[in-house]
Amino acid sequence: MANRTVKDAKSIHGTNPQYLVEKIIRSRIYDCKYWKEECFALTAELLVDKAMELRYIGGVYGGNIKPTPFLCLILKMLQIQPEKDIIVEFIKNDEFKYVRALGAFYMRLTGTSLDCYNYLEPLLNDSRKLRRQNRSGAFELVYMDDFIDELLREERACDAILPRLQKRYVMEQNNELQARISVLEDDEDDDELEEMEEGETADEKPTSSKAVKEDKSKSSSRREKRHHSDSSDDDYRKRKDRRERRDERSPDRRRERDHRRENSRDRGRRRSRSRERDYDRRHDEYRKDRGDDRRRDRDDRRDRDRDRERRDRGDRDRDRHRSGRHDY
Repeated sequence: MANRTVKDAKSIHGTNPQYLVEKIIRSRIYDCKYWKEECFALTAELLVDKAMELRYIGGVYGGNIKPTPFLCLILKMLQIQPEKDIIVEFIKNDEFKYVRALGAFYMRLTGTSLDCYNYLEPLLNDSRKLRRQNRSGAFELVYMDDFIDELLREERACDAILPRLQKRYVMEQNNELQARISVLEDDEDDDELEEMEEGETADEKPTSSKAVKEDKSKSSSRREKRHHSDSSDDDYRKRKDRRERRDERSPDRRRERDHRRENSRDRGRRRSRSRERDYDRRHDEYRKDRGDDRRRDRDDRRDRDRDRERRDRGDRDRDRHRSGRHDY
């Protein structure tokens, strides 16, 4: 009785909500300790407290297929079927990242294609770190945006088969969704703007007579290059104007973009520092190996010299014995 779906639950994708989890995994969840102790008689109000206690995400692990608490709570949500407003609040929760991940995964399992795109795509701007337990039981580090991208693109996540999601461009053609503006496009526009500004400031600086003569000699080639680059400049100005109009309509857009750019720069700095540490460690190991090889070669040469001297001494003793020479 405790493992049955509530009576007033609606069918999801034409089937019982709990059937979205495979039968063998569902039976393992019913037999695990966390389900029996923590999920028994759990309501939608008490589910929030259990979700706030999560410390990692994942599906099943180990040779005997043990479920994680994250997957147990997903099955419990499928069983009690909480209201959509509760799931939306889970997704919009900025303080507890695992609560957001739980709501996003449940929305991907039960929501329509339109709801998945509308509620999950804004989470691609979240770059916080998540702990995930893999099949071997070890923990690995993932990012929230990578996890959301996996939900939108992959067919399986956290050992659960994800329902089919309609392609985004089809929904755009049907005017159900607006064209998504990539964050990378804004970053490229900003980089091009900075390069143009640097070029303009460099042109405004005073130059010496020698530089003026060089500029005169290269003026013809510059005019030709400028003629070919007019079209690209026009495209750049159009992108710049479009981006400024978007910023005017949404004042928070520029702040969000600056925040994302700063996060990406910090991540790049951390990666560069880690690469430098790896390079230093490999260099030290290489030097240590070179030193060990040199010591081994020196010891081998010393041993060969000793063996050669021993053989030569034995040959001299045999020659003296054969010639009848004895030293007393």
